[in-house]
Amino acid sequence: MRRVLKLSLAPVLAATLMSVGVAPSAADAGQQPGQTGRQQPGQRPQPGEQAEPNRARPPRLAPLRRREAAGPCPYVKILYDAARYVELTGDRVAAANVAYTGEIEGLVSDCSYQNDDPIRVETRVLFNLGRGPQAQGDARTYRYWIAVTERNRAILAKEYFDLPVDFDGAQTTSVTQDQTIVIPRAEATTSGDHFEILVGFDVTPQMAEFNRSGSRFRVNAGTAPAATPPAQ
Repeated sequence: MRRVLKLSLAPVLAATLMSVGVAPSAADAGQQPGQTGRQQPGQRPQPGEQAEPNRARPPRLAPLRRREAAGPCPYVKILYDAARYVELTGDRVAAANVAYTGEIEGLVSDCSYQNDDPIRVETRVLFNLGRGPQAQGDARTYRYWIAVTERNRAILAKEYFDLPVDFDGAQTTSVTQDQTIVIPRAEATTSGDHFEILVGFDVTPQMAEFNRSGSRFRVNAGTAPAATPPAQ
């Protein structure tokens, strides 16, 4: 059973928002928490490498069904500092030292609310994940979070989610997760654009600094590219 986050806020915010909940969507029933569809193994062709006929195409993020809302939806964004996950071993930043990697490849959302109903935000996140040369094993549980903030101000609620992944022998895989965020409103005049929803990996300070610096590895960092056939 997935946890539902309830948060009582300080009196200064009580007139705007009483509590925030992150709840599972109906589509998640009978699946792993938040996970929709199957993992999609396979990796993209590297420069100079020809795509194999049977190689899986890069996954696409399906749009969400449009819903009725009495006003604008909350802003939903990927936090730049936590958009990528790069686990390194050793004391040097190098492709040979990469263990596991991840990148939030896409994010779509939609919302619904009428009168003084809570704002219900549906989100769909696409994760691209990889194993480097230092990866230990075929499975890995990543962790990510969703936070609700009063726009450009304080965090109102934040919840963490586990993302279990089985690479099944592949170097990369993709996973799509759906989550529903419920934001109660104290007044009908409180619109969705009063709030912001952020998504990111659970990263260490060192990982966040690596991302902030603009450094990056591909999700299949450290893997050997296929040999280019000799010219005829």
